[in-house]
Order: sequence, then C-alpha cells, then structure tokens
Amino acid sequence: MGLALAAAPTLFPLGAQAAQGPKRGGRLRMGIAGASTTDTLVPAVMTDMMMETLVCGQLGSSLMELDNEGQAVPELAESYESSPDAKTWIFRLRKGVTFHNGKTMTADDVIHSINLHRGAKSKSVAKALVAPIQSVTKEDAYTVRFEMEAPNADFPYILSDYHLIIVPEGHDGSEGIFTGGYTLKSFEPGVRSLAVRNPNYFRDDRAWFDEVETIAINDTNARTNALKTGQVDVINRCELKTVRFLERVPGIQIIKQEGYKHYTFAMHTDKAPYSDNNVRMALKYAVDREQLVKTVFRGYAVVGNDHPISTGNRYHANDIPQRTYDADKAKYYLKKAGHDHLKVVLSVADAAFLGAVDSGVLFRESAARAGIDVQVRREPNDGYWSNVWLKQPFCACYWGGRTTEDMMFSTAYAETSAWNDSHWKNRRFNELLVAARGELDQTKRRSQYGEMQRLVRDEGGTIIPAFGMDIAAASKKLGFDKPAVNWELDGMRAPQRWWFKS
Repeated sequence: MGLALAAAPTLFPLGAQAAQGPKRGGRLRMGIAGASTTDTLVPAVMTDMMMETLVCGQLGSSLMELDNEGQAVPELAESYESSPDAKTWIFRLRKGVTFHNGKTMTADDVIHSINLHRGAKSKSVAKALVAPIQSVTKEDAYTVRFEMEAPNADFPYILSDYHLIIVPEGHDGSEGIFTGGYTLKSFEPGVRSLAVRNPNYFRDDRAWFDEVETIAINDTNARTNALKTGQVDVINRCELKTVRFLERVPGIQIIKQEGYKHYTFAMHTDKAPYSDNNVRMALKYAVDREQLVKTVFRGYAVVGNDHPISTGNRYHANDIPQRTYDADKAKYYLKKAGHDHLKVVLSVADAAFLGAVDSGVLFRESAARAGIDVQVRREPNDGYWSNVWLKQPFCACYWGGRTTEDMMFSTAYAETSAWNDSHWKNRRFNELLVAARGELDQTKRRSQYGEMQRLVRDEGGTIIPAFGMDIAAASKKLGFDKPAVNWELDGMRAPQRWWFKS
C-alpha cells in the first residue's frame, strides 16, 4: 500500500472526560458560530462551521473519515487497497446502506458524487483535490476503482474531505438527502436546523441523540450566555478573553484542541502592490506575531511561519528559521519594491476568525513603524465568506482540518484550486505538488514538502501569523471519547459521536 499516515497532533486536556459509556436519547442543542444567510446544503460549496457540522456531522457520510488519532479509516467504504505504485485504488463499499429517501447506496452513487467535483464545469471547492483522478469506474455494484494520473500515496485521506459527501445519483445535496445518522426535518439558512435520528442508519455505534438542533449564534457573548443559561448544550469558538472564567462555571467543561488550524492574511498576488514579492515580504516582516499570540489569542496559539504545515503534520519542516517582527527588514523590502511608504487596505471580520479585527489593529500598529499604513476595513460578519473572502485583495481567513500536506497545499495553494485565496502561481511549487503526492521514498518526500514550505513562506502571498487552538465549551452532561482534532467539535462529528450521560 502506498499510504502515508499523518502524525496525530496534540490533544489538550479536557475539562472533564466522559465517565460513562454511550446511551441514546435527548435533544442536543448546538450554539454555532460560522453561519450565514447564504449557507447551502450542497457539500461542494460549504465554507464554514454551521453547514459543516450539519451536513458532515449530522446528515452525511464520505467513503472515508478521520478517526481521533488523525488516521483515515473506512466510513461508507468497507475496505480498500492500492496497487504497489499507488496509481490504482479499489474501494469496496458497505452493503445495506440506504439514503434518507430510501434508495440503496451503490457504486453508481459514489461515482456520481465524486464526478460532481470533477470536470471543467464543476464549481466545487474540492475540485483541486480530485483533479488527480484520471477515471472512476464501477467493477461491480459495490466496488469502485479509481485510476490516478500519477501515484497518490495519500488518496484515502482525500476521500475523507468533508466536501466529498456521498449523495444519491442525480442529486447534489441541496435537498438534504444523504446517508448519515440524522435526517433533516427543518432548515433555515443562517438561523437554525433540526435533525432527527435516522432509523435506518448503517451504524449502531453513532447518532446517540434523538434530535439535534443547530442554532446559529455568531455573536460571541450571546453564544456564551446561551450555554451558561442552559439554552444550548455546546458552543464552539469560545471567547479567549473569558475562557478562564467559563472554566469556573459549575456544570461546564472546556474542550481545548490543538491541531492544524491557522489564521491568515491573504494577498492577491496578481494585483498591485501584492504582485511584487518585495511588498509581500515587507508585509510579512511587519507583523508582530509574538504580540498577536500574547494579546489577541491570549496564549491559546503558537506563532506561525508563513506556511500552512503545522508541527502535527508528518512532514513539517522544523529546520526553517522562524520569521519574526523586524521593522528594518520590512523597510528594506519596501525600498526594494520602490516605496518609501505604502498604504494597503486589509478586510477583516470576526467571522474570519475570533480576534481577526483586533489582529488587524495590532498589524496596523506594528506595520506603521515600518512605513506601512494598513487601513483596517471591518466587514459585516454575515456573508463574509461569499462577499469578502476570495474577492477582496487583502483579507483575513482561517484554515484547518487538513491532516496531510497534499490536502493543504492542493486546497489552498495549487494554481488551479478554487480556494487559492492568494491567486499564487509558482511553477516549481506545482511541479513538486505532483511529485510529492506520489513519492513513496519517505526521505525524498520529506525533502519535497520541505522545499514547498519554503516556497510558500518566502514567495507566497499568505501571511500566517499563528496556529490556534479550537476551544469549545459544553455541558458536563455530555459524554465523549477523545475528540478528533482535525476540525472543531470532534472533527465536526460531535452530533454523531457524543451522547448525554444522564
């Protein structure tokens, strides 16, 4: 098998561990940040947590999933195997799986679902991830064969991506018909959803709740108060300033996860002044990362180094020198770009990440000492991902959940990716992306990914000042095993994996 396993990242101690085994019953009420009135049930275009925890965590399933150790394990697949060169992958499907409309899942549904993300007309944000697939064919009703254009050692991880939810043939997910542990009863975009346990779910070790109510609460204070007053049972994205106080509230547990999440400021490298790498370097040196971690993230983060590969990733290049704030170097690169002073506009909103507005203000202060005027434009939270991100030439963003280097680089830095939010194009990087994807010699692969990290750091259009923790809070009535850290709330799967202890 040409399968490279991702190293498991650190899991921080929980406020309280489950003392009892799973039991069925009750309505889980989730107060979720990351909602918008532009939200859609279509997996191919999901962008933030409200829909991800609904479609991925409640309604849908993929061929593979990531377990709590960060390993890709079968979900709708029963087993898989590859050719020695990792160019051919064969997945055998679970039998007896039914969609919410009663249709039995077969290979035709899997092929249809994967092909929704392929082709010139696809609008899927996972298009770059499935681009290496040369063909996907049916060997029999429950066996699917993938032929890759080149070796792909991490392919099972790709099939765990939350956009690659399996839907019935002829559908795109917009009707809410999937195979997951809950079926959709009602849905109001950016407001609320209600799902009920699927009586025909193919697993008996998941979906412990009778119902799951997901409530959009983007305001941090309102979300916290809803938990404290018992209006909801769990919230994501706790206010970092008040975590230590929330820990003291009786009946509440804090869940701290350190994984792959990182905060960014992305520049469109095809637009002036960001098309000049000297300008990009000046801006990278103008960020006081240590100050951001200390004051904005309250220590619940570690400094970033302008590339997206965390210390939890298998091929993290720990020999790359850490970039630090240096106003003189920023001035040097600014002068190389032909500027004595520079004015830029940075679009931010706390929808991008909690603390994005404050981060922009601190960035403005540190950059001013280098002769750079960063004008911080506060954008509306609602619609941020559809109206600002990918559209404004310099804006805040967050990324998380990519457990392999290939998934991270293919999603956010490949030239052809729909989510290449810096519009960065680098021939050498894209050559290495293909080569490293299929390299089975681990020493060579480490070298290739190390070079890619350096290219992104020194030539890319993304400032990555910090890697942050995901911090959630929940009622102590909730039980769970060791949460996965690839995404918030147990890899988005809290509704499926958690239960009420009493």
